[in-house]
Amino acid sequence: MAGPKPILFTLCIVLCSLHMASSQADSCANHTFSSDKAFDSCTDLPVLGAHLHWTYNPAAASLHVAYRASQSPSGWIAWAINPTGTGMVGSQAIVAFQNSDGTMNAYTTPIDSYSPSMGAKELSFRVSNVTAEYTGGEMTIFAVVGPLGNGTTGGANQVWQAGDSVVGGVPQAHAASGDNVKSMGTIDFVSK
Repeated sequence: MAGPKPILFTLCIVLCSLHMASSQADSCANHTFSSDKAFDSCTDLPVLGAHLHWTYNPAAASLHVAYRASQSPSGWIAWAINPTGTGMVGSQAIVAFQNSDGTMNAYTTPIDSYSPSMGAKELSFRVSNVTAEYTGGEMTIFAVVGPLGNGTTGGANQVWQAGDSVVGGVPQAHAASGDNVKSMGTIDFVSK
């Protein structure tokens, strides 16, 4: 008859295996999009449960991107490139949230202050084919970004964000502490 030690050891092995499988499943490299879209590169962003996938097209100097992040149906997500600085102000963002009827809303908006309007406006570079989906507790933004100029491809400044609520079709302010103020960095779209 087996004693408690072998059972505990087996339980520990099973739990460790599940944790490792879960960690690998969360990796961008293992993600399969519901729309059968595929991307050449991806990175797991360090905060906000976010991941960025992209394919760089050198002939068009453009990016096909998919930004996805864990989010509740009542929240919003955003991903941006900042061609002029490293923080939020000056970033050129794509925002997505779920409408009250369950459809997704996605559009571009420049972030020109710490209290931006978050209304739909054109960016300083071209963005097309903007769509979004909500599935499995994640929101995903799809877009074609570019053509891009200097400062937006090799070593580009990116910012990503998430907020808890949308009121009257307008994303409300995100938290001003914790991971929400750590969600920025540089990324090289060309060589990765």
